[in-house]
Amino acid sequence: MKIALISDMHGHAIALEAVLADIQQRQVDQVICLGDVATIGFAPQKTLALVKSLDCVCLMGNHDAALLQPHRAADYQIAPPMLPALDWCARQLLAEDFAFLRTFQPLVEIPLGGQDTMLCFHGSPRANTDIILATTPAAELGKFFDGRQASIWAGGHTHLQMLRQHNGMLILNPGSVGSSFRAAYTPGHPPVLNPWAEYAIVSWQADVLSVDCRRVAFDKQATREAIVASQVPNQEWWLAQYQD
Repeated sequence: MKIALISDMHGHAIALEAVLADIQQRQVDQVICLGDVATIGFAPQKTLALVKSLDCVCLMGNHDAALLQPHRAADYQIAPPMLPALDWCARQLLAEDFAFLRTFQPLVEIPLGGQDTMLCFHGSPRANTDIILATTPAAELGKFFDGRQASIWAGGHTHLQMLRQHNGMLILNPGSVGSSFRAAYTPGHPPVLNPWAEYAIVSWQADVLSVDCRRVAFDKQATREAIVASQVPNQEWWLAQYQD
């Protein structure tokens, strides 16, 4: 069993295409999308179409939920500066795109082999807005898991690639395909992005469980051209991330 985990594409179709090309070379058995597919970025409809073409399990991210319930954007932690991009993204999508978003699930358990399982979510098993970091005190982690058991807990949301151990369980964040953060997000301060896409592969074979956290290069020039052509509202911020 070999499973690729992708998360937080945020409308960056070029980064997603690079990741999918790498996944194809790894001969995985399954892809799981941990949510936040379309919003903020410059190619929301294409990114959503790429994920849909995978015919994979998709988890409901806070941005996905905000697209479906824009009147509750604040509840899903969509800050006021991001609202124009949320609205712009919604106007790029088709009726069938929204129907696809409605199929996203809050929580999915995946059997790996033997007694090992992987529990997938966006923020935490309890809410897609929860934040789990490498620096989250161990004493606080229990509130997110609420007595659930799994060999691997897999979620996204923070845009920070992470693997840590807690009470014998692995907590995995594959990072962000479309907007990998250099440091944890601080409200009021726009994040700075890494110049690569991130994802992870979970493998189970002959009673051996392993995790491969991957960084993938993508075409920066093509990305800049796509940003300019899109007229996405936060265009200046995106272009600032990909200067030579």
